[in-house]
Amino acid sequence: MDLTLRFRAYPDENTASEAWRHIEIHRQIRNHAVRDYYRAPRNDRPSAYDQHRKLTEWKKRWPMFAEVSAHAGQQTVSQIQKDQKVLKKHRENGRRTGRLKWQGTGEFRSVAYQSEGFNVNHTTGHDFGTLTLSKIGEIPIRAHRDLPDTENVKRVILKKERTGAWFACFVVEVDTPAKPDPEDIDPADCIGVDLGIQSYIHTSDDLSVECLDLESEYEQYAREQRSLDRKRHGSANWEKQRQKVARAKRRIRWKVLDFQHKLSTWLVKEYDVVAVEDLDVKPMLETSQSAKNKQDASWSRFLDLLEYKGNLYGTHVVRVDAPGTTKECNQCGVETSKPLWVREHSCPACGHTEDRDLNAAKNILDRGLNSLHVGPGRSESTPVQTVLPAFARHSGRVDAKHVVEAGSPAAKPRGTFTGLASQQVDYNRTVPTDHRAILEVPV
Repeated sequence: MDLTLRFRAYPDENTASEAWRHIEIHRQIRNHAVRDYYRAPRNDRPSAYDQHRKLTEWKKRWPMFAEVSAHAGQQTVSQIQKDQKVLKKHRENGRRTGRLKWQGTGEFRSVAYQSEGFNVNHTTGHDFGTLTLSKIGEIPIRAHRDLPDTENVKRVILKKERTGAWFACFVVEVDTPAKPDPEDIDPADCIGVDLGIQSYIHTSDDLSVECLDLESEYEQYAREQRSLDRKRHGSANWEKQRQKVARAKRRIRWKVLDFQHKLSTWLVKEYDVVAVEDLDVKPMLETSQSAKNKQDASWSRFLDLLEYKGNLYGTHVVRVDAPGTTKECNQCGVETSKPLWVREHSCPACGHTEDRDLNAAKNILDRGLNSLHVGPGRSESTPVQTVLPAFARHSGRVDAKHVVEAGSPAAKPRGTFTGLASQQVDYNRTVPTDHRAILEVPV
């Protein structure tokens, strides 16, 4: 499995200027290759190898193309073919796609080296290492974790963000543990996860994690944006303020991503099977009155993180069909229609009553277990339609601020969860405790 390690880079002024000049040349190589690709007949599009051969001719015609690493130039051309495969996959899934666009100045912000043209050195000090790129030079990088050896790196990407910060990304191959056999999985080590807005997730174990409060971050972003609007476009002050706007937006993005990383890591390390509803987010954003809240939740990325970390830690992550999970009774299968504001489920057939999100999480878990053939589960039956409202009890909640990683100063003793009303749940598993995230709330 390929794993990307991201490090902050600190090139000096001359190296940063040279790296940005190389990125601009790669942008022009890419634009020229895109134009060459679409000028060819539809049934005779050039392959990556065809354009690699043409790149030699382009260097003679435009000597500027020869100033960058030849290997990196080939990677820029090859990326076009990868992008075309992504567009083709979207079209096969019924989505409408256009062509690859011409990228203007500042839109192309990275350069990639694969297999050669780079060297990683970690002998310069305890906290820093160096990355040497062909025709660019040495770039110090902060080693906040162990740097990979050069021979273990498959691909290196140097990127400049809109905030002006530089990052170096290393793609390495890691061995992943085998996922447990479904026949050997204890249903007690499985969990269903319902995604929401009032609470970010609600699990079948009746654990609810609140959404992040981003109000102050959005207020800061709005202030910086208003200040940018008052400055003359393209001036030095405008550029300084543009970077402040980018940093304010980055803070929001990083805060959500950090929260999702900690939450998804805890789920895949704590359980053998994580069943989650497979949401089609795009139409929900187009038709909903709460589109901003759903966009802030970033459900699609959270599901992708769950799957990626499930492969990394040997956990089954199962996406199940979302329709009917909220209406269907977990005990008898009868469907009860209820508006969104009704937060409790009450079955008119069997009298079962509980929180609406908890009922949905249990249904998600049942569908996940049935798809993996884990345990007895509950057989899928044809539901009965009804329109009666539902009511249920309120479950304990976890504030998003208290989603912390094990080993951090704010963490409780490992393997425990402290909830409302002095609820104590033992989460001790066979997973090493120093690799687990903990959820906690004040009692």
